[in-house]
Amino acid sequence: MILSMTGFAVQHRELGRVSLHIELRSVNSRFLDLAFRLGDDVRLAEPALREMLTARLSRGKVECRLYLQKNDAASAAEMSLNGALLQQLKAAQTQAQVVFPQAKALSVSELLRWPGMMADDSVGFDELMPVIREMAEAAIDEFLASRQREGAKLAGIIRERVDGMRELVLRAAPQMPVLVEAYQAKLTERLREAVATLDEDRIRQEVALFAQRIDVDEELDRLRTHLDEVTRILKKGGISGKRLDFLMQELNREANTLASKSAATDVTAVAMEMKVLIEQMREQVQNIE
Repeated sequence: MILSMTGFAVQHRELGRVSLHIELRSVNSRFLDLAFRLGDDVRLAEPALREMLTARLSRGKVECRLYLQKNDAASAAEMSLNGALLQQLKAAQTQAQVVFPQAKALSVSELLRWPGMMADDSVGFDELMPVIREMAEAAIDEFLASRQREGAKLAGIIRERVDGMRELVLRAAPQMPVLVEAYQAKLTERLREAVATLDEDRIRQEVALFAQRIDVDEELDRLRTHLDEVTRILKKGGISGKRLDFLMQELNREANTLASKSAATDVTAVAMEMKVLIEQMREQVQNIE
């Protein structure tokens, strides 16, 4: 399928004491441009996230946001004491006072400063990383799906413009013989008014030169070829934005040539309509990966 470079995805996980939130969003860019907005608790995840995104994306300015939020219950638990350690210290103090009856009991401040006494309810990064990877994979899947949906819409718009271009080519092609015939009749009439004897050979030469000057069969053939290639690429899908952008340039070149060779307002109008459709397609192509 055709993929748009515009996409969005979000994933959220509740882990009891904390919650994780990851968000992906992107706009068009010539290359793959990754930007990360990570919280301090999860900043170490950037290399893994960069590797995952690079493996599945090729173009676009992509912003990845990841942050960890502590729940209210976890905040309250941070000030609790390590009950098991407290009991161990009590038993050890009792045993020590049997041997050293004169020893002073531990003070509250000493207990609070004891290593490990304050219960650590935080979640380590190693514990978070598997969840972050799972969330990132799900977010990328959702992100690519949104790009596919947007890409399908863009492809539909371009196909409509291609059909319009084909109709314009069909309108322009039959007008060339009519223009040559009209020019011949006009030239013959002028010469008949100017001279008594008509030079039929001279008329044929002038008409041949005129027909050669306004001949756009080659341009119309190239337009048809380029339109067929656009249709083929849209059908094939995949990474095709740069190729389509090149074809838009070629279509515009042929439309300009058609306009420059125009010998009638109807053909000029056709060329201008083509340029409008090409510009509309080019704007859509800028968003295709």
